[in-house]
Amino acid sequence: MPAAFSGKRPGLRLRLLLLLCLSLSGGSPADPTVTTQDASHSQANSLTKMQTGLNVSSPGPDLTTQEFKQETKEHVSNATFVEYEILLPGVSGTSTEKNITLDRATRIELSCRLDNKHSHLKSLQVTWKWGNETLRHINKTENSWGIQLRIWDNSQLGSYSCTLKGEEEISAVFHLQVPKIEGKEKPIVSYEGDTAVMICKSFGYTPTAWTWYMTNGSEQVAINDSLLADKYVINRVSANVTHLKILKLTKEDDGIYWCEAGFELGKSKGKLKLKVLSLMVPLKPFLAIVAEVIVLVTVVFLYEMYSKKKEKCAADEKEFDQIEQLKSEESNGLENSSTRHRKI
Repeated sequence: MPAAFSGKRPGLRLRLLLLLCLSLSGGSPADPTVTTQDASHSQANSLTKMQTGLNVSSPGPDLTTQEFKQETKEHVSNATFVEYEILLPGVSGTSTEKNITLDRATRIELSCRLDNKHSHLKSLQVTWKWGNETLRHINKTENSWGIQLRIWDNSQLGSYSCTLKGEEEISAVFHLQVPKIEGKEKPIVSYEGDTAVMICKSFGYTPTAWTWYMTNGSEQVAINDSLLADKYVINRVSANVTHLKILKLTKEDDGIYWCEAGFELGKSKGKLKLKVLSLMVPLKPFLAIVAEVIVLVTVVFLYEMYSKKKEKCAADEKEFDQIEQLKSEESNGLENSSTRHRKI
């Protein structure tokens, strides 16, 4: 019995150790196969997590680029389509021009069409250019040639020309530009201490923003009315009109001002000139008139004095003559009377 008992004892001890280990680890007896599968599953999960982490932390496509591409696609789909055509007169050496104003992204077609009167011209070599760059064109009809453009920013603006060469050479030029801003050709005149109001307008197009500048030497300095509220007031009266009000004018405010309108395709500026006069300037005409009046009154007064003096002298001379005449008559009378006495 002791021998048998001692033979079973190592197995019992092993089981007790196994139970103790399981109780300490918080686990339960498990089949080795299941444990291996769990380990494989855990390893797979770890690998998946690592891959997920790599995907999150990897550079990948830039979010800004994606947004830009999406915005560009939407922009392309929302862009308007316009067509412009120049009818070529067929006179050799002539060039016809057309100004085209664009304020936003646009799909545009430019065409040159030869007048039907000159459809007899054959073997024409047609060339489209943007600056010095030659562009591919399409033959719309037998006598019409065009190009299709997608204008997204101001770098694509400029002059596009088509030239027909054959027996004669004819050309046309399309000038693509942002809207022009109307300033004021004549200077705005005001006086020291007064308030000047300058106005800029954009006809037919709505700017996204307005900015005012003043010229300081050769530089243009942006005017910030929020920092200089006691000097400048900028009002956007409507979407197409902006006002710059300058308070308490001084001679330093005299100069050139610019209003800048921002459009989707670029910026455009209008020029205005302010002339600030001294307070003595409006008095100069009045002072000149007063001086003229004083001179005139002085001349009249001197003339009157001269006339009166002359009249007095004439009267004195007349009176002297009369006295002399009376004396002469009296002397003659005395002589006659003495002669009579002698005769008696």
